[in-house]
Amino acid sequence: MLILGVDPGTAITGYGLVEQQGQRLTAHDYGVIRTQAGCPLSERLKQIYDRITALIQEYQPDVLVVEELFFNKNTRTALAVGQARGVILLAAAVQGLTVAEYTPLQVKMAVVGYGRAEKKQVQEMVRLLLRLKTLPKPDDAADALAIAICFAHSWCRAGLLMGGKG
Repeated sequence: MLILGVDPGTAITGYGLVEQQGQRLTAHDYGVIRTQAGCPLSERLKQIYDRITALIQEYQPDVLVVEELFFNKNTRTALAVGQARGVILLAAAVQGLTVAEYTPLQVKMAVVGYGRAEKKQVQEMVRLLLRLKTLPKPDDAADALAIAICFAHSWCRAGLLMGGKG
């Protein structure tokens, strides 16, 4: 099963492709989609949509997993992340891809075993679980890989996505 994890944002959207074969997890690709701060929001959202669509078409993942929006004290930031999530969900729907969503707490629990884990702890566990030589960079890409790992662990335990290609 190939899992596309996405950490949404309007300035930087992280992505990570993780393949699950039994209990073995392998990172296929990861990185970020960056948009220009001076561009109109509509153009930035289109860039995110286009790049996510291209990733889906290139890799043909079985599922797209995205971080759920959590309460943010900065309303402007929360709205921007919500808009980025919207175009990511739209790209998955247009491509006929199953979507799963997890909160940051669920991701930390699945990857580290502790919901209040620090970012460095999550990154180190991502490195260990995927057998990477170095910590995945930048942070947004590491977060996207963690989101994909969360799905892999949940799918393994709960038998989710029974009708998938994997």
